[in-house]
Amino acid sequence: MALFDSQGEKLLTEFWAKVYNLPQDLDAIDRLCTDDFILSNPDGDVVGRAVFKEWVRAFTSRIRDMRLKSLDMFSSADGTRVVSRWVVTGYNQGVLGSPPDDRPIQLSGIAVMQVRDGKLAHNWVERSAYELSQQLANRLV
Repeated sequence: MALFDSQGEKLLTEFWAKVYNLPQDLDAIDRLCTDDFILSNPDGDVVGRAVFKEWVRAFTSRIRDMRLKSLDMFSSADGTRVVSRWVVTGYNQGVLGSPPDDRPIQLSGIAVMQVRDGKLAHNWVERSAYELSQQLANRLV
C-alpha cells in the first residue's frame, strides 16, 4: 500500500512539513512550487515564489513554535488538485494584528492546491480567521 495516493499529496505533505513547520526551510518553496505560484486567500492573491516567501516569513513570524498538521488529504481523480484540511497551533506573537501575548492559539483551514508540471501551482485557502480573532479579542476582556 502506497503512503501517498498521488504526486500532489506527496508534494503537499512535504510543503506543509518544510514551509510551515520547524525547522522552517523556505527554500523548499523553490523546489516544490512553480515560478508563478499563487496563494489566494481572503486577503487577496500573493503572486510569485519570491513574494510568497515573504508572505510566509511574515505570517509565521507571528506564531511562535508554529505547527501545521494535515488532518485529511485527498486528490482529484485526474491528479490536478489536492485538498488538505489542516490545523495550526502555536503561540500568539501578533497574529491577525493582535497584541503579542504568547498565549496558545489554534487556527484551522482548508487548502485546495493545483498541481502542474510536478509542482504546486496555486493554493486556494480558507481559514478560521474570524474564530481566531474572537478568541484573541476575548482574551483582552
